[in-house]
This record gives sequence, structure tokens and C-alpha cells, in this order.
Amino acid sequence: MNNRYEKAYSRIRSLREDNDLTQKEIANILNMSQTGYSKYETGENDIPTKILINLAYYYNTSIDYLLGITDIQKPYARSKELNSEE
Repeated sequence: MNNRYEKAYSRIRSLREDNDLTQKEIANILNMSQTGYSKYETGENDIPTKILINLAYYYNTSIDYLLGITDIQKPYARSKELNSEE
């Protein structure tokens, strides 16, 4: 697996652990199985856009941060349309 991608998988695991959540707890938040979520953290499955968006909102960060594109955890300003969907 490419190191560029490994950073994304390890980053979602680190965020989960930093928030004292189990895989089962974050999987429940995402309305999915623990096994399915676990495959994102290990890199066995790619993380779908919908899950990335939900994780970015949950952890109050950006998708770029989740994917390891930036090391700045602060989220970008969010669109008013997106904020009204919460």
C-alpha cells in the first residue's frame, strides 16, 4: 500500500482513539458495522465520500486532513447550504 494512502487510514484511527471511541462506537455513529469500519482503518477498503464527509463533520475537521493532504486539523469554512442539512 502506498504511504500516501496509509496516512489517511492511520489518521482516522488516531482521531477515533484521541476521542476515546471504539470502532464499534464510531461505526454506530456512521450507521455501519464495526467490521466495515475496521476495513477503512486497515486500508482493506477505500473510504467512501459519504463516510469522509460524516467523519469530517463529526471530528470537526476537513476531508483534506482526514486524507493526510494537510496537517492542519482546523476545518475550512463550511457552506451555508451544508450547515442547514445537519
